[in-house]
Amino acid sequence: MKRHRYIVILLILVTLFILIGHFILSNGNLKKRYLNVYFKSKNTSFIIHVEVDNKLLHLIDRESKQVLKKYPVATGKPSSPTPLGTYEIADMGKWGQGFGSRWMGLNVPWGIYGIHGTNKPGSIGFNASAGCIRMRNNDIEDLYERVGVGTIVVITNGYYGPFGYGYRDLIPGDRGADVLEVQKRLASIGYYEGTLDGIYGETMKKGLIDYLNDNNIPLTDKVSKDIYESLGIILME
Repeated sequence: MKRHRYIVILLILVTLFILIGHFILSNGNLKKRYLNVYFKSKNTSFIIHVEVDNKLLHLIDRESKQVLKKYPVATGKPSSPTPLGTYEIADMGKWGQGFGSRWMGLNVPWGIYGIHGTNKPGSIGFNASAGCIRMRNNDIEDLYERVGVGTIVVITNGYYGPFGYGYRDLIPGDRGADVLEVQKRLASIGYYEGTLDGIYGETMKKGLIDYLNDNNIPLTDKVSKDIYESLGIILME
């Protein structure tokens, strides 16, 4: 009887291993960010606010709106800016090497970005990363224990929301919060039915051309200041 139970349990375990192995192999496009991840329960008690211009990360109590902690950070280089907008922590892990001792991935739709530690503490306070938000390892470890998957992260650069870097001429292939805002504007007036993903692809290009054509605006696939303003995206000086 015991031997029979042992065989049954063994068969169940083998089946599970096969199923797990099949899942991994059949999802070869899984990105490294989802491996060796320690997920924590969803935490909605806090909001993280990152000020790119001031190189500060604030941990805010969601109910009282009080700033509980401030941490100095490094943000993206001009050639690889930190994505502006409102996101959530999507995954968390105890990573190493260039990502320092902790990683908190954000659900930015057009790329892999996160808040993480660093092995270059001298970069804190500067525009030094490929777009991620760097923290000193002791600071990221402290923050890591306070928040969880689902925590809201607001990233700003001054007062202009997704246009905190100013107007940027957009061309097909560009990605960013400004692209996402143009997609939203085109969608709101019936010229874009694609995914709101912040990626300037063919569907957005078609929507833009149709909009320009219907409004007697010279046709182009470049979104410049004049087109931003025609869409009602105006930055006040």
